[in-house]
Amino acid sequence: MDTTSPGPTPRLGLFATAMLVMGGIVGSGIFMNPHVVAQDAPSSGAVLAAWLLGGAVALAGGFVWAELARARPGVGGQYAYLRDGVHPAAGFAYGWSNLLVVQTGGMAAVAVTFARYTHVLTSPPWGEAATAVAALSALTAINLCGVRAGSVVQSAFMVLKIGAIGALVACGLFLAPKAGAIEAAAKGHPGLRGFFAAMIAVLFAYGGWATATFVSGEIKDSARTLPRALILGTVGVVALYLGVNVACLKALGPGGLAAFDAPASEVMRRALGSPGATAIAAAIAVSTFGFLAQGMLVCPRVYYAMAQDGLFFRSVGRLNPRTGVPDVAIVLQGAFAIATALSGTYEEILSWVVTVDFAFLALTAWTVFVFRRRGAGVAVTTVFFIAVSLAVVVATFVEHPARSILGWTLVAAGLPVYVFWKRRIA
Repeated sequence: MDTTSPGPTPRLGLFATAMLVMGGIVGSGIFMNPHVVAQDAPSSGAVLAAWLLGGAVALAGGFVWAELARARPGVGGQYAYLRDGVHPAAGFAYGWSNLLVVQTGGMAAVAVTFARYTHVLTSPPWGEAATAVAALSALTAINLCGVRAGSVVQSAFMVLKIGAIGALVACGLFLAPKAGAIEAAAKGHPGLRGFFAAMIAVLFAYGGWATATFVSGEIKDSARTLPRALILGTVGVVALYLGVNVACLKALGPGGLAAFDAPASEVMRRALGSPGATAIAAAIAVSTFGFLAQGMLVCPRVYYAMAQDGLFFRSVGRLNPRTGVPDVAIVLQGAFAIATALSGTYEEILSWVVTVDFAFLALTAWTVFVFRRRGAGVAVTTVFFIAVSLAVVVATFVEHPARSILGWTLVAAGLPVYVFWKRRIA
């Protein structure tokens, strides 16, 4: 590790960090995924049970990562937990998968979604690809100005997201007419396989709380602030998500929720007519841009930490002397996201995100027991989180075996790269 270069300066407080936690979770999924869940869990009880279980998993994960943040408050977050608690190769494989596919592919997909809804609102004379590139370029430039500038933009958009989701919940509960008898009737009883298929979509929507740990080295009093922010942010998202699903079920019923592939738009249309549909398009544009802002802020810190360990190009591990941010890492993330957005391959990439992401999450949660050493006991929340995460990985293999195998093949391709970098620093 390069010990001669100064570390990042802590600048983020509790509010900014809690907004980062929420911003890493809330993208466009909550506006779309309730439809997918209702198709696999075709009753009001099953839908709410799936989102409640997902909330419990996310909250358990928040508690686990809070403990890890206290045990390892340095730079890199989940990368560092895997490096120190499992093996440096595990940390590298995680960072490799983030840069190559998971975070980069997710950002590319969200950038295209942002562009799509922006064009619905404004109809500019250029294509959606140009708008996606412009959004990623703008956020790259903002984050090059410093962590505080990136945080202010991310926090502002997270507050707007909370307002937009709150408005959706209010419209569904109080303005939209109640679902008719046919829509309100349950369409069946989900079996165990169907329920676990629904959980894939639920946990995808809840994923992302762990990314806030990437900037742990830039959080004031990180050992105290980050655990509090993880719990506060996760609880806030669970409340928002449950509110959306209750509102959709009241306005559309389980039948309507399963029938409409854009349920949030349908709720707003029923509540406010065509202005409601326009409003939800604006809400999705805001939400996706805010998600991009969060990703562009936190993800480059993983590559910075890898370079500090000698496992990436040395320039990626340097901080700009004026702004104090890893500017090369930020440009690298922006360039990869732009290239992926232009390639059009992000949909294939995203098809295996869940199986890889939750396997790494389960492995990271296991490091709690490594850091506790002897005699600390076994936390029920940690065991619960690991068990559900592994069940989701298995369910994803059952539902999408070819995509899952492809995902792990790409992860395994990083191991020769790890050996190359280790030989360079040996």
